[in-house]
Amino acid sequence: MDMLSALHHMLNIPEEVDKGFNPATHTYVRDAKAMASTPADVKEYPKSYVFIIDMPGLKSGDIKVQVEEDNVLVISGERKRVEEEKEGAKYVMMERRVGKFMRKFVLPENANRDAISAVCQDGVLTVTVDKLPPPEPKKPKTIDVKIA
Repeated sequence: MDMLSALHHMLNIPEEVDKGFNPATHTYVRDAKAMASTPADVKEYPKSYVFIIDMPGLKSGDIKVQVEEDNVLVISGERKRVEEEKEGAKYVMMERRVGKFMRKFVLPENANRDAISAVCQDGVLTVTVDKLPPPEPKKPKTIDVKIA
């Protein structure tokens, strides 16, 4: 995260100020905020890598898991505020985070990009990436020696 993005995140600068930037900068700042506010745990097992992210209150349609550029795992989505239609109701305090979330992880060389699964249970997303089997050790090549 660059210094400007870190400062925006720490100061919680509103979206209206962000919109003053050019579109590319705005997208970068928005993505940096989304990544900074999406904590994750990553575990390595003998046969897989597991990425764990809390997703309270989200449905599977709100979460997207993709592999970009052949080796970048991207977990993203958006949490929206549910507006109640009850007459006279107003927020006294709003602390639960809403908005876009995203995390990007560069997958190791031994990650099997064709064996990725994602399950969201009890508000916790678990993405499992199987490992490729280790390559067979190369056997020495024997060259026949000809007698001239």
